[in-house]
Amino acid sequence: MITPAKINAFTFLKLPSCWWCGVRVQEITPEQCVVTVKHRWFNQNPFNSMYFAVQAMAAELSTGALVMSYIKESDARVSMLVANNEATFTKKATGKITFTCTDGLAIKEAIEKTVTTGQGQTVWMEATGINQDGIQVSKFRFEWTVKRKG
Repeated sequence: MITPAKINAFTFLKLPSCWWCGVRVQEITPEQCVVTVKHRWFNQNPFNSMYFAVQAMAAELSTGALVMSYIKESDARVSMLVANNEATFTKKATGKITFTCTDGLAIKEAIEKTVTTGQGQTVWMEATGINQDGIQVSKFRFEWTVKRKG
């Protein structure tokens, strides 16, 4: 399993807009990944809340970190790509927002299947954004596709 520090270093080097907006992985386990981002001047919209794209980056990272982790664990060459996404916004995102994805075991199964069969697999993974008061501000769903290379 890769660590939060390694993923955060990866975002600094390979996804700088994510890093500069303050998106950080706090925890990753086989089952879940937790990512936080704080509403600041740098990532706000004109309505004094967090820009939706910043929420999307944090939500996607909470799912994608699990995908990357299981690809690394498989020791196989596997490609990953978001094919679709859906989002629902229920409250202005202000303060610290925590995105949690608990679909780790579902993506693990898909990666194991693509490594074994060579067939591409798709999995919908969900990330829920919760503010400091415990209120849901947004929910994202990402359809990840994984396929063994070569």
